[in-house]
Amino acid sequence: MAFLRVLFLFTLLSFAFSHENSNSHILPRPLIIEYPENIETQFKEFDEEVRLHCTSWRFAVESNNLSPWKTIPVECANYVKDYMMGRAYKIDVERVSKEAGIYAKSVQLGGDGKDVWVFDVDETLLSNLPYYVEHGYGLEIFDSVEFNKWVEKAMAPALEASLKLYKEVLGLGFKVFLLTGRNEKQEGATVKNLNDAGFKNWDKLILRTSDDHGKLATIYKSEKRNEMVNEGYRILGNSGDQWSDLLGSSQSIRSFKVPNPMYYIR
Repeated sequence: MAFLRVLFLFTLLSFAFSHENSNSHILPRPLIIEYPENIETQFKEFDEEVRLHCTSWRFAVESNNLSPWKTIPVECANYVKDYMMGRAYKIDVERVSKEAGIYAKSVQLGGDGKDVWVFDVDETLLSNLPYYVEHGYGLEIFDSVEFNKWVEKAMAPALEASLKLYKEVLGLGFKVFLLTGRNEKQEGATVKNLNDAGFKNWDKLILRTSDDHGKLATIYKSEKRNEMVNEGYRILGNSGDQWSDLLGSSQSIRSFKVPNPMYYIR
């Protein structure tokens, strides 16, 4: 908003100077800027318009109505920051986890150890918000080298609502498979980070191998779910922050989308 206000003021100044006559430099005179009487109202209306636009954009992200995008809109930088750092994001994650928990409790398990709940890792179980705070909340083009350095630190905190759901699902008797787009070379850091954050006792941790490099996330995760089904597992639940975590083949009976307006993965 600050940038837009400065731009607005600059426009006013440009307009004022453009109306000086050619001899105005002969005698100095004080600079008088006259704002419209309703300038504060105009600022408020402009801010509200931006907020509505960015809310609509975020809705389109969560409902999967946008074409693939690389960064958040420039004008929505402060909006996304406020959403991620404020109560709204926390409440939304809690809502998703609560509904997933209600569903999990309603399922009649087969009792043969073949009922599976699949969890994505990044922005589903672990929050990389500390990293994105330093990288514009999605305003910068994704830098895999810098992000991998962050992953190796194994410092991502848990999403508390997701941790609660994770423990509930385990307690109900589901097999828990973690299906992540992280590279198999990051297994050590990933295991440490998950354990330190409170995620323990999963049944499988599936990471990208060299054979998976270059595959779109939707294809890669579909193939891994296909393997689960071919091994006789029933995928009853799936939690992820990207639509590519949830769509494709061998979809779960119910899928739960965790909000994430910071980045998009195909």
